[in-house]
Amino acid sequence: MDSLRAEFPVFERTAYLNAGTNGPVPRRAIDAARESLRAQAEHGRGGTAFFNALVDESDALRGRVAGLLGCQLDELALTGSTTDGVNAALAALDLRRGDEVLTSDEEHPGVLAPLAAICERVGVRVRTAPFAELPGEVRAATRLVACSHVSWITGRVIDTAALRAAGAPVLLDGAQALGAVPVELRALGCDFYAASAQKWLCGPNGIGYLYARAELAADLPAPWSGYQVLADPGRPLEPALHPDARRLTTRLPSPHDTAFAHGALDVLEGPGIERVQARATGLSSWVADALRERDVTVAPRGASTLVSFEVPDPPGFIERLEAEERILMRALPCTSYVRASVGAWSSEEELDRLVGLAAG
Repeated sequence: MDSLRAEFPVFERTAYLNAGTNGPVPRRAIDAARESLRAQAEHGRGGTAFFNALVDESDALRGRVAGLLGCQLDELALTGSTTDGVNAALAALDLRRGDEVLTSDEEHPGVLAPLAAICERVGVRVRTAPFAELPGEVRAATRLVACSHVSWITGRVIDTAALRAAGAPVLLDGAQALGAVPVELRALGCDFYAASAQKWLCGPNGIGYLYARAELAADLPAPWSGYQVLADPGRPLEPALHPDARRLTTRLPSPHDTAFAHGALDVLEGPGIERVQARATGLSSWVADALRERDVTVAPRGASTLVSFEVPDPPGFIERLEAEERILMRALPCTSYVRASVGAWSSEEELDRLVGLAAG
């Protein structure tokens, strides 16, 4: 994967192991965004041709991501982030006072903050259970399960088969899965899946994706009404919404961000997404095993690209890695863990060096 690694300027300076926050940026994506901005500056941002191109490129992006997710084009809406998608799904559902939403003890604020808001606004009851035990905690009163596909804290993967069998509707946070591991939404059996462009797809901040199962989407209200949800924008006071997941759209991305996202996908698809994912998960497993062999405590994890491990002073360890070793990772708040986000672009040399530093 040397040719893939060469696409990212950051690796000329830093061992970048933080794609779980923001993925490394490829040159091709920067070139695409720059070209889009140049065209906007020279030709303007008005007129039918400009707007039609914006819609076409946004639809093309939806199509590429739908292919990665294993869903239909009409099941995917564009949002501003993973959290945007979570908020959109919660707002579209008819959750009422006293309804129970089940979540886990390893959720990101991008899930928990929207749950807290709907709890305060509507009176929904939120119940928390251990991540690994979540499917068994579903009750007859559970109206929705909202949890991560891949835990941002440990890298564990939720048991989607058991969750599906439990019978409650499911909203998955796919922030640490999309682009990192294979995702086949029909096989997962969830009702909603929220993810974003900037992490393992190496795209821009400000673009998110929300899957809504086709059988469900057509009957949902628009959580954020505007031009983007209308099937006929010429009659906005008698709104006919898109007949599919596009009614959950919260924004249309800027043309340069869309170009950025396309450029990044071009880079990842060069060697093949399947190869990229297989190498990343393989390297992650190697790092976890190597740390354990050196008596470093590794968080329970699954077949993911995240490796979290204990160190005595997480913030200090991260600061020292960056300042002295040019390794960029992150400490996980309110835990004893630091987290390495291992990509196909990571080198064996930098990962071996990290293991040695972690073992002291």
